[in-house]
Amino acid sequence: MTVTLEVRDGVGTIQLDRPPMNALDVAIQDRLRELAEEAARREDVRAVILYGGEKVFAAGADIKEMQAMDHTAMVLRSKGLQDAFTAVARIPKPVVAAVTGYALGGGCELTLCADYRIAADNARLGQPEILLGLIPGAGGTQRLARLIGPSRAKDLIFTGRMVKAEEALTLGLVDRVVPAAEVYDQAHAWAAKLAKGPALALRAAKESIDAGLETDLDTGLTIERNWFSGLFATEDRERGMRSFVEEGPGKATFL
Repeated sequence: MTVTLEVRDGVGTIQLDRPPMNALDVAIQDRLRELAEEAARREDVRAVILYGGEKVFAAGADIKEMQAMDHTAMVLRSKGLQDAFTAVARIPKPVVAAVTGYALGGGCELTLCADYRIAADNARLGQPEILLGLIPGAGGTQRLARLIGPSRAKDLIFTGRMVKAEEALTLGLVDRVVPAAEVYDQAHAWAAKLAKGPALALRAAKESIDAGLETDLDTGLTIERNWFSGLFATEDRERGMRSFVEEGPGKATFL
């Protein structure tokens, strides 16, 4: 399989598996969308890891496959490409990218679909599409600018340069840099902790933040208010508040 989903301790790992560089061809894109939608549906998946393996996250699109496409073919394919990545971004659960080695082009764009990014100290990230006479097409011009700001995004996209892990951390492109051997374990620890949390409240937090970023402040506050008040109908809210009153903070057990 080119992409797999394995579940352990409430954490679903979506792993790219197309050696040697996990080039993101059409088959991987379509399978990624299918597994993202499956992870979103499954009740036993409460958090998700995006992983490319120990050596590389994903070095980008399959250039040979794209080279064979003309304008008409890409017009027909480009929405499927974006839909695959959007399916990952819309998983209504915490998602962490565990980034090793290269995360370039589509690989970098895939990390942008996560809520949190843990990178190996040997990671290299970038959007080199300009060097092919192209621009990012899987969300890079939009998600990268929203994550690190437009001027920093333009620097990376205009030049096509790669950045090392420490610069990526400084830019806000990744959230944590760890030794390469620890990337997956630390990502799993982050995800497993959240997998034990209140699922509906985590979903509400994610959707409030993501939807709020796409609109004006007043609308964003309305989204937040509706989710906030709606959570008062959940058992997790009852458990959390009862535990706080009776035992103190941080001791609640959620469904």
